[in-house]
Order: sequence, then C-alpha cells, then structure tokens
Amino acid sequence: MKWWFCTFLLLVQFELYTVSAILPRNPVKDLVKPLGAPSILSPQDFLSLSYYQKTCPAAEEIIHRKMKAWFLKDYTLAASIIRLHFHDCAIRGCDASILLNHRNSERRAYASKTLRGFQVIDDIKAELERKCPKTVSCADILTAAARDATLLVGGPFWEVPFGRKDGKTSIAKEADLVPQGRENVTALIDFFQERGLSLLDLVVLSGSHTIGRSSCHSFLHRLANYKGTGRPDPTLDRQYLRNLTGSCKWSSNLVNLDVTTPKTFDVEYYNNLGKKKGLLSTDQDLYSDPRTAPFVSAFTDQQPDLFFNQFAVSMVNLGNILVYTAPNESEIRLDCNYVNPARSKKANPPRRH
Repeated sequence: MKWWFCTFLLLVQFELYTVSAILPRNPVKDLVKPLGAPSILSPQDFLSLSYYQKTCPAAEEIIHRKMKAWFLKDYTLAASIIRLHFHDCAIRGCDASILLNHRNSERRAYASKTLRGFQVIDDIKAELERKCPKTVSCADILTAAARDATLLVGGPFWEVPFGRKDGKTSIAKEADLVPQGRENVTALIDFFQERGLSLLDLVVLSGSHTIGRSSCHSFLHRLANYKGTGRPDPTLDRQYLRNLTGSCKWSSNLVNLDVTTPKTFDVEYYNNLGKKKGLLSTDQDLYSDPRTAPFVSAFTDQQPDLFFNQFAVSMVNLGNILVYTAPNESEIRLDCNYVNPARSKKANPPRRH
C-alpha cells in the first residue's frame, strides 16, 4: 500500500513537471549565484524548437549522424557525452564552457580529468561549420548530442530547444564544485536546487548511471576502512564488494556503474540500489535517504515508462539552465576549444593634406 501511495504521489508530480517542461518557465529562478555572477534569464527568452529551421535546417540530422558514427566505433562514448553535458550545464549554465581548452579552464580542473568525448563535439562542429558557418553553437551541439547519445543506448527521445550561446569564461575551481561521488544527499540536493533543479531531477538524472563507468578512485573509500570504521561500507552487498575489490587493483581502473545491464539504458540502476549494488555512495544513499527513497522505489522494473518519460523532462530542465551573458561575453564559437579571435580594428586611412 505504501509503495502505491508513493507511486501515486510521484505520478502527480510527474504530470506537474511535464507541464512545466512544456510551458515557459525559469528553472534557475532561485539559483544561488557567486558574487559578481551574471543575471539569470528564462529559457523562453532564448530558446526555440525552430531556432535553426531557416539558418541550418540540417543541424539535428548532422548531429545525430555524427553521434551515431562515433557510437558505433565506441559505445562507451554515449555515457561520456551525457556526462560532459551535465558538467557543462552544472557550471555557468549550458554554455559550452567545459569545452574551452586553456590553462585553468573547467576542462583542466581535477573534477574534469576523466571527462571524455571532446573529439566527438569537435567532429560535429567541423561538419556544421562546413554546412552552416558561424551558425550553430557548441552549447547546442553538446545538448543535442546528449539527447542522441541517450537514444542510441535505448533511452527516450525528447525535443531539444535551441538558441544557446557559447560562453567566453571557464574557470577550473568552479568545475571542482561538481559532485564527485562522495557527497551526502543533502549536499547533492543543495547543488541541484542552486541550479534550479528539483529533488526529482536529482533522482532521475542520477539514473543516467544505468550506463557508463567510474574510476575506482571514486568509490575506493567504500571498500575498506569506511568512515574510519576499519570495515567496508555496510551498504555494499558482500559478493559485490569482493568483485569490486578484485577489479580495483589500481585506482585508475574502470568499473561499470550498472553491474547488471551496463550497455543498456533501463531501470536496472534503481533495482541495483535495492540489492545494495549501487557503485557510488551518492547512488546508494538515494535508496536509504527518506527524501529520495520514494522516487527510487517508483523507478523500478514495475514502472519503466515512468522513468523514461521523466528522464526526458529532467534532461530538458538540465538543458534549460541558462545564465545570461552580455553580447560581448557570449558568441558562436568557430572552434569549440577556443573563444573566437578578437576582431582587429581597421586602421584609419591617412589624412590627405
């Protein structure tokens, strides 16, 4: 009875979030901004489903075709692109600041050292520059590529509104604010809410861990002397613990986030949490914390469509995190790795006497 009541509440909230994703809304209205940060504008001030309809009608087809080609070469890039998109939007909004490659940029931060997929975005951008020069932003490319990556591994489709601009600022220390797998649930909730994302978005977007891998470094603290106890994390299944210990001879080794169906986008991530097989502590804690546990319980194999539908809504919410930048602070980059070169001022012609 309790499970069905929680599911009913979740269904009601899902309907509300679905409507809110369709109607104009400001998902970052209550964003806590650092001192001197730019003002926030709502997505409807910028974004449109038909944004490239006249200027680059083939944009989505090109992004999907290129993303598929890379996926067929290496299926692990799907999870990498989704993660890259999250890291981008989580800092300064979805402005492709994570792609800038210079000293002390987000890309060079400690939290970003295992990010992958930059070459995928570069390849897509190069093709779009040939077809539609100076038109499609790197931020829009990454957002659409994350949608297509989800689709390629069996996940849901959703319409992506376009019109994002590429930022010119990227700071490494800001990227280190992104959760690394050891935070408690309260810290996760605060991080998401500061970016206009809800408790439901937190649980749903964590479900992207149904695919992808993690380095052992992110969960080694669970395998021995957990919180100074001298013992492993008690919320780890014993056999799973032994398997992880055997797989992590080096902290750089990679382990599947979903032990059951690591190559398929499904609800096994949530089922694994109930079996004490959540890889990261930030995953497993969602099952035990009373604020998030009801959502986890609803997203099981008894309600797979619910997760798929809500994942689409939450990804739209993530992609709608926008931070306003003045015209001189944003642009359409020609190369996603670098800001555009400054325009040289034309010298005044010599005066005739």
